[in-house]
Amino acid sequence: MRGEAGIVEQVKEAATRVASSYGLEIFDVQFRREAHGMVLRVQIDRPGPAATAEDSVSVEDCSHVSRDLSALLDVEDFIPGAYTLEVSSPGLDRPLRGKADFERFSGRRAKVVVREAVDGQTFFKGRLAGVDGDTVLIDGDDGRQHRLPLGLVTRANLEVEF
Repeated sequence: MRGEAGIVEQVKEAATRVASSYGLEIFDVQFRREAHGMVLRVQIDRPGPAATAEDSVSVEDCSHVSRDLSALLDVEDFIPGAYTLEVSSPGLDRPLRGKADFERFSGRRAKVVVREAVDGQTFFKGRLAGVDGDTVLIDGDDGRQHRLPLGLVTRANLEVEF
């Protein structure tokens, strides 16, 4: 494998091995040039609903994965040049990707954007009510339940609830 896409795939494989040893999974891997040089970002997640802070990824989780992944990447040595490794969680306002995330976070508040109008709008805010086939159900703040085809969703994020 060559180039940044190949490096990302190799890092995903290595990071998956490390994260799974802590009961975690990989949410995203990015490798890009920034003002201060190359940055390798790895986002880890905890499987399950993550309904409370105790269920989410902790600072200690990030520290363990960062330490172990850094050592593994040093040994495997497939990233040319210098880079900065950052390990984090997707955050409280995490993006929702695909059917599994909409099912997993059913009952949580979210913002969803679709590329074509559904029920006369392209932006929805409310409580996720699950998935029906390939349709996301959201109990909107407007008091109506909206049925959003997954294929039309361009962006979706959880809302932070206090």
